[in-house]
Amino acid sequence: MTDPLAAPGDLELVRQFVNTRDLELGTERLATPKDLDAALGVTGSTAADLERAIAFREALRALLLANTTGDLPPPRAAATVAAAGPLRVDEDLRVAGDGLASLLAIVVSAKADGSWARLKACPGNDCEWALYDHTRSRTRRWCAGAKCGARTRSRAYRARRASGPPAAP
Repeated sequence: MTDPLAAPGDLELVRQFVNTRDLELGTERLATPKDLDAALGVTGSTAADLERAIAFREALRALLLANTTGDLPPPRAAATVAAAGPLRVDEDLRVAGDGLASLLAIVVSAKADGSWARLKACPGNDCEWALYDHTRSRTRRWCAGAKCGARTRSRAYRARRASGPPAAP
């Protein structure tokens, strides 16, 4: 069975990279430079490279949340993602790069072909899982409506009830 949240083609690599941190479970798959090497298919990453990669990942997550909510992304997030270069253009005029730049190249290509807007992050405060919106209407918000969507709706309901008029005696 295929993952219903998976992105098409190389964009799935970006989704998987963002999902190396699971907020709900509190797990981090980029704990060491060797973990980063494995995630990017490179060798010789340093602690500074790991720190940069984590900042890049969280900036991507902020951009994906903006794709979900329709809000403007934080300017610092776009700058952090753009700093992942350098990029190069190959003989077929495709954008390419190594390491983090390879993920940036995928983002640039997805932006150009229109698929970037469908890569989103679940807006649940304790989730923010990256997902691809396959819906025709492009309105998917939650990784799982029965889980994150229900939690969010329940919290909003309780907040409205708490701030409502006092109960009659």
